[in-house]
Amino acid sequence: MNRIDDLGNGYKIIQNPDSFCFGTDSVLLSDFAVAKYNQVVVDLCSGNGIIPILLCAKTRAEHITGIEIQKSSFDLAVQSIELNNLQDRVSFINDDLKNALNHFKSGSVDVITCNPPYMLAGSGFENNCDSKTIARHEVMVTIDDIASISSKLLKFGGKIYMVHRCDRLCDVLCALRKYNLEPKRLQMIHPHVNDAPNLFLVEALSGGNPSLKLEKPVYMYKE
Repeated sequence: MNRIDDLGNGYKIIQNPDSFCFGTDSVLLSDFAVAKYNQVVVDLCSGNGIIPILLCAKTRAEHITGIEIQKSSFDLAVQSIELNNLQDRVSFINDDLKNALNHFKSGSVDVITCNPPYMLAGSGFENNCDSKTIARHEVMVTIDDIASISSKLLKFGGKIYMVHRCDRLCDVLCALRKYNLEPKRLQMIHPHVNDAPNLFLVEALSGGNPSLKLEKPVYMYKE
């Protein structure tokens, strides 16, 4: 059964507890990402639409489009946009992100955000719920796929913002650079002050020169 959650910023989101609900990683990503007034934003692996909604509260981006392959998540995202009366600012596409060039011209996007599946296909515990497996494991899309399509969508000087697990840091940075998306900012996320980081946020610039800035770490919880 679906439920309506208050996001605390004037917006709400419709979620299904039996499916994949958003976590703090999506909140961290929306806070890390930067989008200006006249910019076009695409959110890959959009899920139930949490990041476009949070970006609406934070930015004045001209338009935000979420791409989500799972029909059930896409339907929830559309319902949430209607609930918040954001139809003039946000839209969703129910398709494989590898088909994004069927919906956007090459080099037409200013900003991309992405909270992708973290785990390699066949690794770890794959949940029996198909929707959760797709959301958590690279069974439908890989980091290489995301970097490849992002490099084609972004304008020269456009940016991609991504959140991922620290054990995949090398995979992510290598994939970004492989497709001429140069990592420019990196921020580590720690559960507590004395804990090793478990997540990271990265900003990469299309056509950028090598130069990586390490931001101050974020500590999620007090002692």
